[in-house]
Amino acid sequence: MSHGPRMHPEYSLAHLTVLGLAPPGMIAAAAKAGYSYVGLRLNAVTADEPQYALHRDRALLLETKRQLAATGLRVLDVELIRLTPDFDIHEHDALLDVSAELGARHLIAQGADSNLERVIEHFAQLCDAAGTRNLTADIEFVTWTETADLARAAAIVRGAARNNAGLLIDTLHFSRSHEDVAELARLPRSWFHYAQVCDAPSEPPPTLDGLIFAARNDRMFLGTGGLDLQGILGALPAGIPYSLEIPTAALAKRVGLEECARLALESAKDFFAASSSRPLDSTPPSSRRLHP
Repeated sequence: MSHGPRMHPEYSLAHLTVLGLAPPGMIAAAAKAGYSYVGLRLNAVTADEPQYALHRDRALLLETKRQLAATGLRVLDVELIRLTPDFDIHEHDALLDVSAELGARHLIAQGADSNLERVIEHFAQLCDAAGTRNLTADIEFVTWTETADLARAAAIVRGAARNNAGLLIDTLHFSRSHEDVAELARLPRSWFHYAQVCDAPSEPPPTLDGLIFAARNDRMFLGTGGLDLQGILGALPAGIPYSLEIPTAALAKRVGLEECARLALESAKDFFAASSSRPLDSTPPSSRRLHP
C-alpha cells in the first residue's frame, strides 16, 4: 500500500460538478478557482442533461480550445463511452479525434454489458483506438450498472491486457459498492492514472433511485461526509491527479455553479492540509461544513 494520499495533488474540475456550464464557461470557472485541469463530458450520460458534443459542434470546439489556450488549463479526461453489447468502435472515432485535439489524457468508459468476454474485447478495441491518439482508456465501475464493483472492473482491465488500460476509482462508487481498500491496494499501480473524489454520508440511500440521485446531484465536499477517503486514496498511487466530481444541486441554486467549483477546491485543499498532520487510519472530520 502507498503511504497515503498526496498532500498537494493537482486538481481537476469534473464536468458533473458544474454540468450547467458549457465547456468554455466551465474552463473559465476552473481557472478562476485555481484548478490545473478540467474533465469534459462530451457524450451525455442521461437524456435530460445538457449536450456538449464538441465532436459535432465545431464552433463550440474552437471556443473551447481558445479558452484552454487563454487560461493554460489542460484537459484531464473526456467522458463517456459505454461498452454496450452492440458497441462499434468506429462510431466513436470523432469523439476520440476531438479528445486528442483537445490534448486530453484519459477517456472514461463504462462496461454496460453483462457478457464479460464481450466487454473485455470491446474495451481492448477502445484501448487500441485510444492509444493511437495518445489517450488511455479508463474503466469506471458504477454501483447500479453491469460493471458494479472493483472485481469486475479489474477483470476487464486484466483481460484487455493493454498498456494504456486503466481503472478509474470514484470514491463514492467505491464506498457504495462496499469495496475493501486492501483489495484495491493489491492491484497493479500502473492501472491508476487519476481518481474521482468526493465525500458523502457513510450510510448510503436505501433505494436505487436514491443512490442515483445522490450520485448525480447531492455529493459532499471533502471532509464533510463520512467516507473513508484516507483509506481509499491511501491505497492508490501517490502523485496522481484528483478529479473533484462533487455535484451539489441544492447549493448551486443558492450560490451558482462557479462558487460551487471554488468551494469544492477549497474543501479539497483544506482536507489534504489537515491530512498531513493526521494519522492515516483516523476518521476524517464529519462535522465541518463550508458556508459560502
